[in-house]
Amino acid sequence: MEWTDIRLTVAQKDAEQAEAAATMIAEGGIYIEDYSDLEEQVEQIAHVDLIEPELLDKPRDVVIIHIYLEPGSQPAETLAAIDARMEAAGIPYTVETAGVEQEDWQNGWRKYYHPLEIGRRLAVVPSWQEYDTDRVKLMLDPGLAFGTGGHETTSLCLEALDSLVQGGERVLDIGTGSGILAIAALKLGAASAEGVDIDPVAVRTAVENAALNGVADKFSGLVGDLSDQASGVYNIITANIVANAIISLSTAVPGLLAAGGHFIASGIIDTRADEVEAALKAAGLAVAERKEKRGWVCFVCTAA
Repeated sequence: MEWTDIRLTVAQKDAEQAEAAATMIAEGGIYIEDYSDLEEQVEQIAHVDLIEPELLDKPRDVVIIHIYLEPGSQPAETLAAIDARMEAAGIPYTVETAGVEQEDWQNGWRKYYHPLEIGRRLAVVPSWQEYDTDRVKLMLDPGLAFGTGGHETTSLCLEALDSLVQGGERVLDIGTGSGILAIAALKLGAASAEGVDIDPVAVRTAVENAALNGVADKFSGLVGDLSDQASGVYNIITANIVANAIISLSTAVPGLLAAGGHFIASGIIDTRADEVEAALKAAGLAVAERKEKRGWVCFVCTAA
């Protein structure tokens, strides 16, 4: 069975932002080719002379992100989403597509995914695994858009939600991807959640994940952007996207926050954190907490 391999090539300096954006788009999984520190990695386990010559010839200044689409998917939708995400992040890129045989890769990588306990209450559990826990279980499939919560930006947002959701909140998740943040909020007790994304594939995935978690009646998946889909005010707004997009939407957030509400913003590389923080403050938001994990930053804000 043939899958579609979309190969997104970016400069090595843009790799982290591009990877974060790609995980929001991926429907069937992603694979990263990054050889920038190949010698250093090999020296830790063997010797550089043992590297295959073919690997030594790989370019060191670019990263190739493979986005896999299952048979029957529409590559045009994903290509349009890539263009939108890369343009929003200001990342130059090239893209090409190819057909690849499944060769059971879809199931082969499942052994690398395990339940994750996040914060005080949450456990993110791959959909095919049993996991006995007293925590609130969030069931997800890593093959769906934006992963399982293992990425630092996602876990930072989940930790923030774990501490903020007390019950009965109205939630808006901007750039919802798989819907993981909106669904987590609902499982923690939020009354309703809306997940907005420019990618219709992501919205469809989020709706399916909501059904998998038994919260479909409380979740609305909306295709579009913040300007034409948000309505009324929200107790919690999340945006796990990229720095440029957060800066762009920050001016609209205060008007959408209910009294005492919180805005959780992540997907921010630490080198751009100060720039984003300045934009949030200029928009009338007060940074209540700055959370960091392995080079990624999450801001928890309130209306100033």
